[in-house]
Amino acid sequence: MFSALELTLLLLGSAVLGVVAFRMLHLPPMLGYLLVGILIGPHALNVVEENETTHTLAEFGVVFLMFSIGLEFSLPRLSSMRRTVFGLGMAQVLLTIVATMVFGWVVAYVLPQIANISWRAAFALGGALAMSSTAIVSKMLTERLELESEHGRQIIGILLFQDLAVVPLLILVPALARPGGDLLVTLALAGMKAAIVLVLLLVIGQNLIRRWFHIVVRRRSQELFMLNLLLITLGAAWITEKAGLSLALGAFVAGMLISETEYKHQVEEDIKPFRDVLLGLFFITIGMLLNVKLVLANWWLVLLLLIGPVLLKFALIAGLARLFGMSTGVALRTGLALAQAGEFGFVLLNQAGALQIMDPLLIQVILASMVLSMLAAPFIIEKSDAIVLKLAANEWMMQSLALTQIAARTMTTQKHVLIAGFGRTGQSLARLLEEEKIPYHALDLDPDRVREAQAAGANVSYGDAARRESLVAAGIHRAAALVVTYASTPSALKVLHHAHELAPSLPVIVRSHDDTDLDKLRNAGAAEVVPEAIEGSLMLASHALVMLGVPLRRVVHRVQAARDERYASLRGYFHGASDAPDDAEHLHVRLHSVTVPEGARCVGRKLGDLRLTERGGEVTILRRGKSRIDVNPDVEVQAGDIVVLRGTTDGVARAEERLLR
Repeated sequence: MFSALELTLLLLGSAVLGVVAFRMLHLPPMLGYLLVGILIGPHALNVVEENETTHTLAEFGVVFLMFSIGLEFSLPRLSSMRRTVFGLGMAQVLLTIVATMVFGWVVAYVLPQIANISWRAAFALGGALAMSSTAIVSKMLTERLELESEHGRQIIGILLFQDLAVVPLLILVPALARPGGDLLVTLALAGMKAAIVLVLLLVIGQNLIRRWFHIVVRRRSQELFMLNLLLITLGAAWITEKAGLSLALGAFVAGMLISETEYKHQVEEDIKPFRDVLLGLFFITIGMLLNVKLVLANWWLVLLLLIGPVLLKFALIAGLARLFGMSTGVALRTGLALAQAGEFGFVLLNQAGALQIMDPLLIQVILASMVLSMLAAPFIIEKSDAIVLKLAANEWMMQSLALTQIAARTMTTQKHVLIAGFGRTGQSLARLLEEEKIPYHALDLDPDRVREAQAAGANVSYGDAARRESLVAAGIHRAAALVVTYASTPSALKVLHHAHELAPSLPVIVRSHDDTDLDKLRNAGAAEVVPEAIEGSLMLASHALVMLGVPLRRVVHRVQAARDERYASLRGYFHGASDAPDDAEHLHVRLHSVTVPEGARCVGRKLGDLRLTERGGEVTILRRGKSRIDVNPDVEVQAGDIVVLRGTTDGVARAEERLLR
C-alpha cells in the first residue's frame, strides 16, 4: 500500500511518461493520461488501487475544469451565439438523451433476460453520450485554422452548450438516483436548493467578489492573489457540497463570478497549471476504472457501442444542422467533428457508477467505447474534407462554385498582390495598396468578415490560402507578390510550399510572432519574414531616439541596417520569470550574461580553446563592466569579464558550463 506522497509521485511520473509519448505521436495528452490509467490500474498491471486519495485528486480535477468553464461563461458571448448555442446545441443534447432512453427501453423490452436498463440509467448514459471532447475538437480546429469558418462556429456553439448542460445534469442525475419518495418532489427540492444557492452566490457573491479582489490586488502580492483564487474556488465548491449539490457546481459559479470582473484573464492564466495537472490525474483515475480483460471478453459489445453512438451522433448533429439552414458540407463537417465522446461524458459516467444506477459491466464497455472514439477523433477530423466530398454529392459543385467566384473576381487582374488573411493587418495593407493604385485580392476564412468587406467594396473572397486550388483561382500565376498577414507558421509553410510549386519566382512576404521560426520560413522560400515583436521594438526605439535628439537620418540608417542583416543583432533577448516557457523553448534564440569569477578555470584561456560558439552561438565580452572589446579566438578571458552569450537555450547552457566548470 502506497502512502499519499508515494501515490502522488507514481501518478505524476506515469503522467509525464504518457504525455511525452502521446506528444511525440502528435495525439492529445488526454489520451495519454487514459492509457496510463489503464496500464497502472487494478485491472492491468495492478500498480495502483482505487482509494480515497485517487478519488479526491480526480474530484479536484473536475472542480478546476468546471471553474475554467465558468470563466468562459459570459452573457454577451452567449447572446451573440444564442441561435447556435440554445437552438442547435440544446436540440443535440436533448435528442441524444431521448434517443438513448428510447434505445434503452427497447433493449430492456426485447431482451429483458440480457439487459435491464432502468430509465434513470438510460438518462445518465444519454447525458454522457451527448458530450463531445472540447479539448480535442478545439485543438484540431485551431491547428487547421477553422475556428472562424462556418462549420467551426457551429461546432464551438454546440460545444459551449454541452459544457453548460453538464451543470444541470450533475444536479439531476443524483436527484433521480435517490430511492423512494415522489420523483417530482425530489426534483423540486433539488431545483429549489440549487436556486437558493445560486441566488446567494450570484447576487451577494458578485459585489463581494469584486470588492474582495480589489483589496487583495492592492497588496501587490502574486502569492496572495494565487492563495485567494484557490480559496474562492474551493470555498464555493464546499458551499454547494454542503447544500447537497456537487462540488463542480460551486466551482462553475465561482468562475462565472470572476468572469465578470477585470481580473478574468489573470485568473485564467494562474489557474491553468492547477487545472491541467489535476485534470490529467482525473483522466488517469478514469483509465484505472477500465477492466481490460472484461472488455476483451466482450469486444463485440464494445465495437457495437463504439460504432452505434458515433454514427447516431453524426447523423443527429448533421441532420439538425441541415434543419437549421446550413449547407450539406457544413452540416457533415459539424457532425464528424462532434461524433466522438467527451471529457464530461467521463464525469457523468463516473457519477452514475458511484451512485450504482448502472450495471458495472455496461459501464466498463461504454467506458472502453468512449476512449476508443476519442482516440479516433483526431483522424476523423483530419480526413473530414475527404469524407464530406464522398458523402455530399453537391460538395464538389459548392467548392467549384466558390473557386469559380474567386477566379471571376480576379480574372482581369494582372500584377496584383495576393493577401492571405483579411484581418486588421490585411486590411491595413489593402488600404495602402489602394492609395498607391496597386491592385490586390485577399482570401479569408471568416464568412462574416468577407461578406461585410465585400459590401464595402473590398476585393476579398472566402477561401483558404493554404489550399492549392484557392491560390490558383486567385490568380497566383499572374500575381506580383503574395503576403501572408496572419502569424501562423504551420499555415504559412503550406502557403509557401504551394507558392513555390505554382509560381517559383513569386516573392512571398510572411508575418510571424517573433524570430523563432524566421530561419525555417526563410528556408521554405519566404522572400521576407516580418517578426512583429522585433518590428514593434524597432519602431519603439526609433521614436525614442528621435525624441532624444538623435538625427532622423541616423535612426533610419540604424533601423534599415538591422533589417538588412535579417535582425541578427536583435534576435534573442534576456529571459525573465515572466516569460512563459513553451514546447519549443530549447530552440529559441536567447541572451544570457555570465560574470567570470576569480579563480574560474577559464581565466587566462583563449576563447578559441573554450569553444563557446561551436553550436552556432555568438559571444560578446564587456571588460571592466562597460567596455566592449573586439572578440576573436585569441582573446583571453579575464576575471571580472561579463561574457554575453547568444544562442539557443541548450547552446547557451553548454557554453556557460564550459566557461565556468
